[in-house]
Amino acid sequence: MSAPADTTDLWIRRFHRSPSAKARLMVLPHAGGAASYYFPMSRDLAPDVEVLSVQYPGRQDRRAEPFVETVADFADAIADLITDTADPGDPPLAIFGHSMGASVGFEVAVRLRAAGIRPACLIASGRRAPSAFRDERNHERDDAGLLEEIRALDGTQGGLLTDPDIIAMVLPAIRADYRAAELYRVTPGTAPLDIPVHVLIGASDPKVTRAEADLWADHTTAACTVEEFPGGHFYLAEQQTAVAKRVAELVTRSL
Repeated sequence: MSAPADTTDLWIRRFHRSPSAKARLMVLPHAGGAASYYFPMSRDLAPDVEVLSVQYPGRQDRRAEPFVETVADFADAIADLITDTADPGDPPLAIFGHSMGASVGFEVAVRLRAAGIRPACLIASGRRAPSAFRDERNHERDDAGLLEEIRALDGTQGGLLTDPDIIAMVLPAIRADYRAAELYRVTPGTAPLDIPVHVLIGASDPKVTRAEADLWADHTTAACTVEEFPGGHFYLAEQQTAVAKRVAELVTRSL
């Protein structure tokens, strides 16, 4: 699966265009997530860092499009988009991914390395290292079971997932993303990255322990840092201002 240059507007949302930005931050959403979830981060980082929030197929204005089936397919499409539209005059590009998006971000960085493009850094949020395997099968649960899993993580806004029409609209995309995330395995023999990897997690996140987060150090030959914030899997919503400040610091430092 690839994303030619003329599909840039489908894949990328620039909520706060910043022509004078010192860096760009490509943000890769979580399973079931959409680009608009990261509007607050875009606002808080502008104008110094311009956020390019990725909109996956199968949701919101792209809900008529087929779902992406694997993390590898996500990474192929996004890396192709970056390489096809790369301009020497562009500010440096950093990558931020939350949950499933962190796995996608790692694989995008691997593909960019093969294309001769070196991101400034990878910020992996709310996700264990690629080598920290868990045999999770939430994507195989019935609708009620999957909804129970989602609500337990508090990944919904308000009472959206109590409305049957909303559930019918969003659950297929969530299930497809869960399947991609849970079946993801890093390719054996994948060489470590050579860029800084910064890991951000919620202290009470059931999806990633500190030990699993520390294993990200095995996936880069550069610096690897791990930081905890109060909160669970969606700590970044609970700690919005503090997280945005830290992300800005990490991106600026990587320059």
